[in-house]
Amino acid sequence: MSSQASPMMRIAAAVGGNAFEWYDFSIYAYMTPIISSVFFPVDPANPATQINAVLATTAVFGVGFFMRPVGGIVLGVIGDKYGRRAGMVLGMALMALATLIMTFAPSYEQVGLFAPAIIVLSRLLQGFSLGGQFGTSTAFLIEMAPPRKSGIYGSWQMTGQVASLVIGTAFGVVLTQIYTQAELAAGLWRIPFAFGLVIVPVTWYIRRYLQETQAFVTMQKARATTPGESIGMGLVGHTRQLLVSIGMIAASAVSFYAIYGYTVTYAKTVLHLPVNGSFMAELAAACLMLLTIPAGGLLCDRFASARKQMLVWFLALYFILMYPSFSWLAADPTITKLVIVELAISVVSGLFLGVYCTTMSELFPARIRSTGLSVANNVSVLIFGGFAQFFLTWIFKITGSPIAPVYYVMFGIALGLIGAMFMPAKADDAIG
Repeated sequence: MSSQASPMMRIAAAVGGNAFEWYDFSIYAYMTPIISSVFFPVDPANPATQINAVLATTAVFGVGFFMRPVGGIVLGVIGDKYGRRAGMVLGMALMALATLIMTFAPSYEQVGLFAPAIIVLSRLLQGFSLGGQFGTSTAFLIEMAPPRKSGIYGSWQMTGQVASLVIGTAFGVVLTQIYTQAELAAGLWRIPFAFGLVIVPVTWYIRRYLQETQAFVTMQKARATTPGESIGMGLVGHTRQLLVSIGMIAASAVSFYAIYGYTVTYAKTVLHLPVNGSFMAELAAACLMLLTIPAGGLLCDRFASARKQMLVWFLALYFILMYPSFSWLAADPTITKLVIVELAISVVSGLFLGVYCTTMSELFPARIRSTGLSVANNVSVLIFGGFAQFFLTWIFKITGSPIAPVYYVMFGIALGLIGAMFMPAKADDAIG
């Protein structure tokens, strides 16, 4: 590969890497019912131990999110100071290590309490890596976009995340169709994690030879000749932009972590639907989002002056749809109903996700864009995403209502709606 990668290769580097970064998290979320029986003590004759194991597994999932703000600051500053590529490559290396640990982690039966301790270590590394990847790769995508194409380019960030959902869910469908839960728990659950290791050297190699964006190069030259404010002071001066971004990311977080990441666990634990059918519903929804997110990006470019209004309308429809759709599903749960609900939500959430990434990125000037996006993303995801599965399972346990978790999702969407309504003008050097 030459040192000057083509535009499509540059997009593939950012999108493919981001897909891998979310792939491991997606697999962990989808395999929660199985992983819980591997790393925590479960008595098949006692249903309470199964719920407790799921709670423990989702809590471990959330532990990694405590490292996200640290990774966001470190990798975000690296991205703004030394280059978007530098931040992405470092994050990828740490991600590979985390996935390696998870793939070969011993079970509870083999090493007792050391088993959950090992996967906690894996989640901490994972969280640190993911903490800075969103900001650096999103800044990279937006800044490399041609004129009047920032919307579609920014939408590829979310498309990459959904692509990981498709791959992870496809693994879930195939594995649950071929093998029993006992066989998966015996070790076959490691297959999708091992697959993640295969694409690490490919994605890292592509990122190694990327050029920095012209916006970053220009900003670096200006910084060298005319030193300005520090990155920290720059963030303080953009408090409103941070708060608005935190709100919109909350809506994105509940979409990925509470709806899509929790679907299989919710369907099995709360609705008592078969796991393989739930995976099929998840796969159908993720595939539809691969179409709706780029559609949102195209609308973002076509109606650039109305981006704020589009966000408000898409989030409002999203909010209104949640309660009646899940009430209808919970009243008489079937896989068919689950598929219909997931597809309906995929349309409105996909359109929102296709618009918000670019719109939010352009709120921050280039000199603090990577750090601003990373800080906003990690604060919001830590609160609303990291422990989403834990809180949703806990809410169901204490209330017994299959509808109770929906309120958590609606709260996150409402914060996104408020953020969109109070969104300020974009930065002077925004790419749009």
